[in-house]
Amino acid sequence: MEDDVARTTLDKLPLKTSGAIVGIDWDQLSERDARRLRELGVDEGVSVEKLHKGPFGIDPIACRIGRMTVALRSAQAAAILVGPQLSR
Repeated sequence: MEDDVARTTLDKLPLKTSGAIVGIDWDQLSERDARRLRELGVDEGVSVEKLHKGPFGIDPIACRIGRMTVALRSAQAAAILVGPQLSR
């Protein structure tokens, strides 16, 4: 993701675009979904890339989060705020 791209939620991130998680609205997620995302290591600062969307542009959304590829529902992805990838 380029530095001039504004922050957006993961569900609205263009395909094949990467960035870093800058915030997560845990209150928007069910307790079960929040626990699952935490167990997968979803946290601020982790790199993320939106890879694919399901048929007709609907669920699921395939994302690379850190070194894992995971499938998320649009509602889960909408709770994840993505910003520019921080350079190291």
